[in-house]
Amino acid sequence: MTARDSVSGQGLITTMSPGEARPTAPKWAYLLTAAGAVVIIATYVAVLVTQPATLGQDLGNTTLWVMVGYLAGAALIAAGTLPLIPRSIFALMPIAIALNITVGQIVGTLTPIPLYLDSLGSVIVGVLAGPAAGALTGVLGNLIWGVTINPTVIAFTAGAAFIGAAAGWAARLGAFRAAWWAVLAGAIAGIPGGALGAPVAAFVFGGGLGVGTGGIVATLQAAGLEMLNATTVQSLASDTADKAIIFLLAFLVLRTLPKRIVSRYPLAMRSLSARRATTTGVSG
Repeated sequence: MTARDSVSGQGLITTMSPGEARPTAPKWAYLLTAAGAVVIIATYVAVLVTQPATLGQDLGNTTLWVMVGYLAGAALIAAGTLPLIPRSIFALMPIAIALNITVGQIVGTLTPIPLYLDSLGSVIVGVLAGPAAGALTGVLGNLIWGVTINPTVIAFTAGAAFIGAAAGWAARLGAFRAAWWAVLAGAIAGIPGGALGAPVAAFVFGGGLGVGTGGIVATLQAAGLEMLNATTVQSLASDTADKAIIFLLAFLVLRTLPKRIVSRYPLAMRSLSARRATTTGVSG
């Protein structure tokens, strides 16, 4: 199957090489996505610059503007990414969202493991259909999770969107062709992911939320670190390991998916060896 055959009738660009076809989109979609990123970055910088003396205790105005900033940015990104997503991926998003919520709720909040594993579904979608689809899955997953089970995760929506998008970017670079490349890409993605989540955890919730992550923050504070510093160290360490594991799991899942699913997504070709791509029917 050629790139032209695989994307005909779906409003996709057909002049690109196989595995690189992307949906066309109006300029406003890119502007909304960029605006969302700017809002998130501005909120992050403002948190670092204006941190109050009662860090981790003052949960009034600080909570409000931090959550509003991150959520507004995530909402703009979600609105901007919709025109960039292949329609066929929407059938898989509910499964990916359920995977995010189920694994994240069990591992991230109920076990002493200082990990989250709450973005596996977003990463898988990102690998299959690109950064926009991965980001939207992360946004919707956190919002649904927050409304139905755990309201605290809503504040981390921006980080969830970033990890889903990062998986799509890594897939375009061919990072999922080898296990060790997937692990490395996940570890790298975990650094900004942890940095995004640290101020939220510190300002809004007074440290780590899970049993394991909260214990690490408490230990670091006992060793003399301030709240934000302790939370940042914990977030960077946990997110680096967490995303490395998730990207590896996504690498393994991709190779077990049915051929009929993989063949729907040209980007998946970049994550498969030439031999494997041929057998799944996604190469020309």
